[in-house]
Amino acid sequence: MKETAIVYCESKFGTMDGKTANGLVRSSGKYQIVGVIDSTKAGLDAGEYLEEKRNNIPVFESLEHALGNLSEVPDQFIYGIAPSEGFLKSNEREIVLTAMEQGMNIVNTLHEFFTDDEEFVKHSLKFEVTIHDVRKPPQKKDMHLFSGRILNVKTPIIAVLGTDSAVGKRTTSVLLEEALTNKGLNVAFVATGQTGLIQGAKYGVAIDAIPSQFMTGEIENQIMRAYENENPDIIIVEGQGALSHPAYISACSIIRGSRPSSIIVQHPPKRENLGDFSYMKMPTLKSEIDLIGAFSKSEVIAVTINHEDMSDKEVLEAVSEYEKDLKLPATDVLKHGCDKLIDRFFEVYPELKSKIKKVLVN
Repeated sequence: MKETAIVYCESKFGTMDGKTANGLVRSSGKYQIVGVIDSTKAGLDAGEYLEEKRNNIPVFESLEHALGNLSEVPDQFIYGIAPSEGFLKSNEREIVLTAMEQGMNIVNTLHEFFTDDEEFVKHSLKFEVTIHDVRKPPQKKDMHLFSGRILNVKTPIIAVLGTDSAVGKRTTSVLLEEALTNKGLNVAFVATGQTGLIQGAKYGVAIDAIPSQFMTGEIENQIMRAYENENPDIIIVEGQGALSHPAYISACSIIRGSRPSSIIVQHPPKRENLGDFSYMKMPTLKSEIDLIGAFSKSEVIAVTINHEDMSDKEVLEAVSEYEKDLKLPATDVLKHGCDKLIDRFFEVYPELKSKIKKVLVN
């Protein structure tokens, strides 16, 4: 049985900085999400607010409001905001401390590690709860340099990259994993950020917390673990940031470390400026694809759309435009599913079709 969890996302649920909470509401293999804390959306159904599909996950005004309405105290308190600076706000300390006092274990997604905070550690010991710093890297002696072992992997490796942070790369990766699994394929998913790990990814690393010397090697190591342990038919690797992004270098290491067979690029057509750097213009989808082509030998085989601020009609128009201009299949997986992507995989990797037949026959 999954442990229960409440997700803190004050004022950010449904926004870019609320992407951890958004992801957990959409899909959580590890925890049963019993509520979201965001006073600006209190009283709403989280699924209905996010995707117009009720999922019976309530949004509460505060931690106290949640505890007063839930039948049991949740097992876990998850900090579900992903601010660019990655640090806890001063007014949020008391909320975390209160959660501990109520007997909840703490799942921390920030770059600020609670296990290095004397007050938090003392409080956790006093109330006999645990603290899990999702982004806390292993000791350097346990990190991996790039070894080149991945060069011997023959299994298709698909990296889902994007044109900015928080454009839906992880969501597309997870939905793609589910769709391929439902087709009968043995799929390995490698997470590269804190949300994917909290959602229950078996393999992965919060790559933005790893020293640059080891980033490529850590990506390679996680893929090799998945490859050797699961013998997958296909490997899906979650992207981070964007190759063109001025502030983040994670995409570089993901491309280098995963050596993808093919790449999917996700893009929000209506986003004019970079999410956390509004003084900088977004790259175009074509310019990002061209940059990826210059940086990597891997081919971009499809594009996916983030429909933020778009009507259904605008999504269809964007799909048509990109398919015409880029000569690549395009889709919005949240609205239209993954069939186009899977058809493209079968075209590029025809051996996958025979593996599906074997699974179905057996």
